[in-house]
Amino acid sequence: MSPAISIRGLRYRWPRAAKPTLAIEAWDVAAGEAVFLHGPSGGGKSTLLGLLAGVLLPGDGRVEVLGQDWAALAAGRRDAFRADHVGYVFQQFNLLPYLSVLDNVRLPCRFSARRRERTAAGDAEALLERVGLPREAWARPAAELSVGQQQRVAAARALIGRPELVICDEPTSALDAPLRDAFLDLLLAAVHEAGATLVFVSHDERLAGRFDRRVALAELNGGAR
Repeated sequence: MSPAISIRGLRYRWPRAAKPTLAIEAWDVAAGEAVFLHGPSGGGKSTLLGLLAGVLLPGDGRVEVLGQDWAALAAGRRDAFRADHVGYVFQQFNLLPYLSVLDNVRLPCRFSARRRERTAAGDAEALLERVGLPREAWARPAAELSVGQQQRVAAARALIGRPELVICDEPTSALDAPLRDAFLDLLLAAVHEAGATLVFVSHDERLAGRFDRRVALAELNGGAR
């Protein structure tokens, strides 16, 4: 089976940077694998996630996701492929503040017929229940929620429609220990049920044991030292 993620000869340099932020010779993630990625702030973790999601393109090398080389797609095709196949929990959540909680969770289905076809009636509500968001909050605008509540909405939105790749950028940073553990239970169960691949970035290395593999970006990114 082909890997869900395949990187070869990757170089990414931000404008005016003295050296590449990322220089990764080779990295594969198997389909269905759950990977815990850690490293210090400013080490390039969010940059790598942007490359995996096709939001950024490498200066050199190749980043393939689900057999697709992001650089081979025009911008509009990248957006469509991402909407169909990638669920993303952003560090800053990126919820639409004026939409209700339920409408934020259902939003990916408005941009992807594939995600819409893979979503049954009641899936959004079921996800919100599983991430522990009170039912009375579901009709409220996202702007009225606490930081921790917004984080849980962002997770439910990423999982709707069972995308094949789920990317999480520090998704548990605003959750206390019981909610963090419940969130991880939901996330890992949901990606396993869907046969999805998970790349999970966190500073909290205590969580690493819940994953199939632990990766230190400093070791992966040896060429940028």
